Amino acid sequence: MLECQLLGGQSPQRLYIAMTHGYNPPPTMSSTQATIEMHHTASAAFDHQLLSIVVPIYNERATIEEIIRRVQETPLRKEVILVDDGSTDGTRHWLLEMQQRQAAGEREAEILGGRARLRLDNLHFLFQDRNQGKGAALRRGFAQATGDIVLVQDADLEYDPRDYGKLLEPLLDGRADVVYGSRFLGGPQRVHYFWHYVANKMLTLLSDMLTNLNLSDIETCYKVFRREVLAGIRLKSNRFGFEPEITAKIAKGKWRVYEVPISYSGRTYEEGKKITWRDGVQTLWCILRYKILD
Repeated sequence: MLECQLLGGQSPQRLYIAMTHGYNPPPTMSSTQATIEMHHTASAAFDHQLLSIVVPIYNERATIEEIIRRVQETPLRKEVILVDDGSTDGTRHWLLEMQQRQAAGEREAEILGGRARLRLDNLHFLFQDRNQGKGAALRRGFAQATGDIVLVQDADLEYDPRDYGKLLEPLLDGRADVVYGSRFLGGPQRVHYFWHYVANKMLTLLSDMLTNLNLSDIETCYKVFRREVLAGIRLKSNRFGFEPEITAKIAKGKWRVYEVPISYSGRTYEEGKKITWRDGVQTLWCILRYKILD
């Protein structure tokens, strides 16, 4: 596991968040002054808080080892809750193996053909008895989360854990209760699927009209919440309807919502992308349902 090198005695959490949300000391500032400035820029509150990272997983054997490695490399005090949603491609077998090794007292395990070692002690393994959908997996994970802040991480490689610093900043400095990571605010991204982009923008626009929020990307994976936000919301959607449902219920709760730009490396269907036009239709129905009927 990679460790963050301390700068001037600064904790890894503070240094990481300061560096990843774009702090650059002036060229005339000494290293000591930069350390002090970064210390104030990065919130000290996170030193005493726990981040719960909830990862819904379905048939991601090709990416599961790498994404968990990347999550574990973030130098934050965290628990990682892995919810397998009935995988049939070997993902579940690998997760069970890691769970067994953890139960045997192992703190690390070799992964990626021996090219890396994975920390095991802060992993929590949950297994759905059958495939129920992303929303159902997230409900299960949220119920087990003990952190002060809860973050959603997909199990593919489309979303980069190096963006955690940007996502956490508005929460830690007291400006936000909820943060969405937007793919449409200028972050670097792989370019493809024009009609997916159009559908995303149309669904987001409709959601914004009904919730009176001005979000740019309701379908993003990266959503981060203070724990009390989730405690006050009863979620029902089992599949991709989670995205409009949580957005509508956050709006009803009058929580403070921020968006930050994130990077995005979207994959093709040949590479394992699962969302289809049917999910878009379901999202449309859920936008209307959770505004009018719920």
